[in-house]
Amino acid sequence: MKILTVLTYYRPHTSGLTIYAERLARAFVGRGHQVTVMTTQYDPSLPREEIMDGVRVVRVPVAARVSKGVLAPTFGLVATKLVWGHDVVQLHLPQFDAPGVAFRARLFGKPAVLTYHCDVQLPKTFFNRIVNKVVDFQNNMAGILANHIVTYTQDYADNSPYLSRFASKLTPILPPVELPVTTLEGISAFAETHLVKQRSPVIGMAARFASEKGVEVLLDALPIVLRKYPKAQVLFAGTYQNVMGEQAYSDRLMPRIREYELRGHWKFLGNLDPIQMAAYYPNLDVITVPSLNSTEAFGLVQIEAMINGVPSVPSALPGVRQPVKMHGMGIVSEIGNAESLAESILEVLDNKEKYSGDPEAIKKAYAPESVVMEYEKLFEKLGVKG
Repeated sequence: MKILTVLTYYRPHTSGLTIYAERLARAFVGRGHQVTVMTTQYDPSLPREEIMDGVRVVRVPVAARVSKGVLAPTFGLVATKLVWGHDVVQLHLPQFDAPGVAFRARLFGKPAVLTYHCDVQLPKTFFNRIVNKVVDFQNNMAGILANHIVTYTQDYADNSPYLSRFASKLTPILPPVELPVTTLEGISAFAETHLVKQRSPVIGMAARFASEKGVEVLLDALPIVLRKYPKAQVLFAGTYQNVMGEQAYSDRLMPRIREYELRGHWKFLGNLDPIQMAAYYPNLDVITVPSLNSTEAFGLVQIEAMINGVPSVPSALPGVRQPVKMHGMGIVSEIGNAESLAESILEVLDNKEKYSGDPEAIKKAYAPESVVMEYEKLFEKLGVKG
């Protein structure tokens, strides 16, 4: 199959969505398909076109930024050429340009499949309310024009105002999760660098430093945890400086975090590459995903942690609570409730064997090859011939 994947941001940009798209694209190539990723040149230093792990990446120049999105005037022209030359179009939502691409797929008789990652809920300002309305409209039009929609879990779909409108053409497919193989030496070196033996238990949080991620909930929970485990530390993996649209949020929380840093209870690791992440997870005692709204639909890091035998404490958001409910590796805490988060973390730390689960079975279920096979079945149902 010739598969065209379309999304606003692709690698080296880092988010759950871009990581999902990259894993899926590489796995399609591994199964013998030709894959083109059409995306934006959000950073002018990136090449307009390149081959990454066998995937052709085409980047469209950006004229301006709007909130967390971009405007790319030639996107439609490039999309027309690429849609015509492929067998199936896979669109990642949220995406402003999705309806235009889906319309072209309809026009040329090419099936269009949306992968819906999460809702969009920008910080509450007058301008962002307008942006939210526009994105909602664009997503709705894309849903109407698309042949089918993929979501991570039925739980998220049942609770999503957007997805519930399209229940008749919806299929849940688990997200792809993989990490490179690391060594005992690499894990030990990570532990030594970050004083894991001296500062434990270790609570992991792997995310962008963004308001929807609920960093303040973990901050509020930490004093309760420290009363029982006075040497505990948080290792925060992910972008935490100059995050688009999050400066005010950062300014509000950083003074408290700096206090914990000085006392050895919090450490920012920055954006880790896959090999570093593979050494990060085995050094955790628990990971937490205290997200606050439906912009978080699953929390891929939970599965990455579970594959490494690390239990999770997520918030009770639809979709986000599913990894723990499905695999029994952790406890679900109340949304935005620091006391509940602290109690859940303590319960897991006190009873780790109870939440050990079956990491090998989890690894197999989320392997990109397994996920791609589900997409292949869907494409074939839509009339695409391999």
